[in-house]
Amino acid sequence: MTSRRVLLIAPLALSIVALAGCSSAAGSAVSTDDATNDPRPHVLATTNVYADIVTAIGADDVVVDAIITNAAQDPHEYEVAVGDKLLASHADLFVMNGGGYDSYMPSLIPEGAPVIVAAESASDAPDVLENEHDHSDHAAEEDHDHATESADEHDHDHATESADDHDHATEGADGEETAFNEHVWYDPDIMRTVADQIAAELGKLDPAHASDFEKRAAEFGAGIDELDTQLAEAQAQYAGKSIFVTEPVPLRLTDRMGLVNETPSAFSEAVEEGQDVPPATLLASLKIIQSGTLGAVIVNAQTGGSETTQVSQEAEKEGVPVVEFAELLPEGQSYLTWMKANITALTTDLARGA
Repeated sequence: MTSRRVLLIAPLALSIVALAGCSSAAGSAVSTDDATNDPRPHVLATTNVYADIVTAIGADDVVVDAIITNAAQDPHEYEVAVGDKLLASHADLFVMNGGGYDSYMPSLIPEGAPVIVAAESASDAPDVLENEHDHSDHAAEEDHDHATESADEHDHDHATESADDHDHATEGADGEETAFNEHVWYDPDIMRTVADQIAAELGKLDPAHASDFEKRAAEFGAGIDELDTQLAEAQAQYAGKSIFVTEPVPLRLTDRMGLVNETPSAFSEAVEEGQDVPPATLLASLKIIQSGTLGAVIVNAQTGGSETTQVSQEAEKEGVPVVEFAELLPEGQSYLTWMKANITALTTDLARGA
């Protein structure tokens, strides 16, 4: 992913002090000045979504910081700041999304440090994700493999491997292949796995509280069970209904509901990459919205462009509900309450859509 549509809010410049003090919803972070004296495990997450899950598992027994907490910051294009390096220098565990979403993160992670990459828990994750960072669990194995492989052989393997070998493709609504959907936090079951991984890693860092971490992970899992029930009920009622998405952000959740994505892949991919939608594709998209078959149009609340605006306006004109989904956790919400609200909002609009 190379570029994105300009954000609705201009990026904010954050000072080193502000970056060093940012955290997830719970007040579990400490200032950088106190970080070296705090005996609790320090966890650095790429976004407030993952920081919140860490906080749900670690509670007051951990110190949690998130690099991106502001909707004005785009994880796809974020550039590492000095304050981020300061936070990373105190971190004992790193949690990231992966799949190309937060590609800045590996540069902050010390060699051998434990890392949790959410995208690797997706059932459709391409093998290339295994090379996205250094795995502490596989470090010895990788060292052994690379020790017997010459630099020339290593370069040759990658030079002769095509991009198609790396990309895991699925078929879009128009029959075109679409790349791996890295927005894995919209699959609650993947987040259940991530929570269990967090509990396990925190237990290694702080054995005295290992049972507490496991208990909280189980409680988080119970919350995921409730989301699964909510999704199953939505699927039973709305499976087969058509939707249009300006970007693929919510598709992992809508797939769980059995909704049919009618968006031409050329449209959503262009918007996500910050490129102009081809005129013929835009025309085809507007005709889909005008067809009277859509249950809802879903837009990314954090990004926009002329095509997104045009689609939203056309949907409103045609009486098609427009639902906003975001990439960062809204203030005052937890991951579980946020997902519940997303599902509720979508099902409510589907009930009044086509």
